[in-house]
Amino acid sequence: MDDTLDDLWYLYIIRTKDATLYTGITKDVKRRFSEHCEQGSKCAKYLRGKTPLTLEFWDGIGTHPEAMHWEAKVKKLTRSQKEHIIKSQKLH
Repeated sequence: MDDTLDDLWYLYIIRTKDATLYTGITKDVKRRFSEHCEQGSKCAKYLRGKTPLTLEFWDGIGTHPEAMHWEAKVKKLTRSQKEHIIKSQKLH
């Protein structure tokens, strides 16, 4: 088994029903998106009550510190910059 894949963290962007964009990181995008959609205790507080949710973007980043760095960077971007990432499906 490849340890690098086991340690791979992803950055993702979700669009809410009111078209706001939420950015997060995880090791398992499918599981994390499902948790957000289920609106249970593992859902991010920001996303509660904002369904339906749409997974707009995800990309494998690397280690947890690298993913945290990119998450902070993306969260500081303007909406139009985030939309550009979604449209191009590229972080850089």
